[in-house]
Amino acid sequence: MRRSMLLVLALLLPLSSFASTAEEVMKQSQAASLYAGKDFKARVTMTLIGKGGQKRVREMTMLRKTYGEVGGSQKYFIYFFQPADVRDMTFMVDKFPAKDDDRWLFVPAISMVRRIAAQDKSSSFVGSDFTYEDVSGRDLEDDTHTIVKEEKLGASDCYVVKSAPKAADVDYSYKMSWIDKVHFLPVKEEYYDKKGELYRVFTADEITEVKGFPTITKRTMKNLQSGHTTEVIFTKVDYNLGIDDNLFSERFLRQPPKKWID
Repeated sequence: MRRSMLLVLALLLPLSSFASTAEEVMKQSQAASLYAGKDFKARVTMTLIGKGGQKRVREMTMLRKTYGEVGGSQKYFIYFFQPADVRDMTFMVDKFPAKDDDRWLFVPAISMVRRIAAQDKSSSFVGSDFTYEDVSGRDLEDDTHTIVKEEKLGASDCYVVKSAPKAADVDYSYKMSWIDKVHFLPVKEEYYDKKGELYRVFTADEITEVKGFPTITKRTMKNLQSGHTTEVIFTKVDYNLGIDDNLFSERFLRQPPKKWID
C-alpha cells in the first residue's frame, strides 16, 4: 500500500509543478516582451502581404512607457509616417491592470480623435494581421494558463503554454505559446478559432540584444485562413530614454513633438 501511494505521488508531482508554474512563465514572458526598460522607442516598418503576394508598407514610430510593476499601467504612442493615406495618423493606448484599456486614434483626414471601443480589441490594427490587443498585450488574468509540454523549437528550449480566455470577448478559443527558457520571449504563438482550427501563427524571426534587453526585432503574423501575412521590422530600438509623461495626451495626438517621433 505504501509503495502504491508513493508511486501515485511521484506521478502527480510533475503535473502539480507544471500547473503551479504556468502563470509565472507567462509573467516572465510578459516582462521580457512588453515591460523591458522604463520606456522604449523604435522605428517600425510593417509590410502587409496579400494572398497573391502584393505588398503594402506602413512606417511608424512606436513609444512605450511603463508605470509600476509587470502587468501594471503602461502608455503607448504610435505615429504613422507612410503611406500617404495614414500619414500623421496617431494611435494611443492607456493600459490598465485588471480593466479594459483605453485606446484612441487620431484621423488627420477628418481632424478627429476617435476612441476605440473595448469590444474592438480583437479588430485588425490598421489592416494588418495583428489586432489592437496584440500591440499592447493582454492581461494575464484574462486567461487560464497551462504548461502542456516542454520541447525544442529550432535552437530554443521552450515551455509550451496553452492560454484559454476566461471570457468569450476575443476571436480565438485558445492560444499556444512557445516561450524560450533563457530569455522568456515568445518565439512562436498559435491561435485557434472558435471551432478549434489553427488560423493565426506568430513567429519571432530575429532577436537582438539592446542595452541588455533581448528584443524581438523582426516578427511575422500569418493568417492561414485568408492567406494574408504581416511582417514587422523594428529598427533604431532604444530603452530608458526618459520619455515625457505629457506626450500621452490628446494635444500631442494631434500635433506630436518631432523630438519623440523622428
